[in-house]
Amino acid sequence: MVAAHPTNSAVQVANYFIKRAADENKPITNKKLQKLVYYAQVWSLVLNKEKLFREKMEAWVHGPVVPALYRKFMSFEANPITLDMSDATFSFGKKQLEVLDSVWSVYGDYDASYLEALTHSELPWQEARKDLPATEASNNEIDLKLARDFYAAKLGTEQAK
Repeated sequence: MVAAHPTNSAVQVANYFIKRAADENKPITNKKLQKLVYYAQVWSLVLNKEKLFREKMEAWVHGPVVPALYRKFMSFEANPITLDMSDATFSFGKKQLEVLDSVWSVYGDYDASYLEALTHSELPWQEARKDLPATEASNNEIDLKLARDFYAAKLGTEQAK
């Protein structure tokens, strides 16, 4: 069962990753941030059987994107996001934090280009893009049920219907 009304926003998830990046002195760009937020959402679906945030994700040319999140950080272009997050606090639950920490541990050391290539090699993004040319813009939504099933299969878990 997927929770119908998650209490977090994609911006809250993004802020968590921006703070982690700053704390560990690792640069994080908008493109990398989008991929981390995407992986947080899909792994939350697999591991916690609920959405982490409410916004939809679209299959853009450079991979999965939350449009509102992209617009919020687009002024940084391809440069690292430099926001003072030293006083940021978060209200994620224990299971949510476990997912966020796991996503950071697994994907946080990779750069944006690697994460883009990784998402491009995976079925959820490919299926949402269908037969679009590689450089054609798209606002096709990524199917979260398909994503959950795809990543659950990668993990080797069986999902309840």
